[in-house]
Amino acid sequence: MVPTKPYLIRAIFEWCVDQGFTPYVSVAVDARTRVPREFVRDGQIVLNVGREATHQLHMGNDEITFQARFNGVAFPVYVPVDAVTAVYARENGQGMAFEAITRDALVPESPATDAPPEPSPDTQPPTSSGRPKLTRVK
Repeated sequence: MVPTKPYLIRAIFEWCVDQGFTPYVSVAVDARTRVPREFVRDGQIVLNVGREATHQLHMGNDEITFQARFNGVAFPVYVPVDAVTAVYARENGQGMAFEAITRDALVPESPATDAPPEPSPDTQPPTSSGRPKLTRVK
């Protein structure tokens, strides 16, 4: 039986699009995840999955794939659905949180600096408080 998580991710994505909001996904990065490592912070990355920020977006039951530009360079993104920790609207932080299932050790992230981490090019803080308003699903 297919878990409900991919369906819930797609539902929140569609709700965001229908409301004119920008859908974001937060991802626990592990060895299976293909994202630009320089944007990974504390083993997590937040990605804009809006239609304007992605090309060939596919949200399947097992993975989310698309092409996006990071610092002007096209990058093929691969995210296992079980690594998604949240899906929410950038504008108001409403969405849903999930427990991530990581199967491999987290990959090394970029070196720590004293400066705050640079967001992905299409990433903005989710709300003025910096915290999305999410409902946790197990």
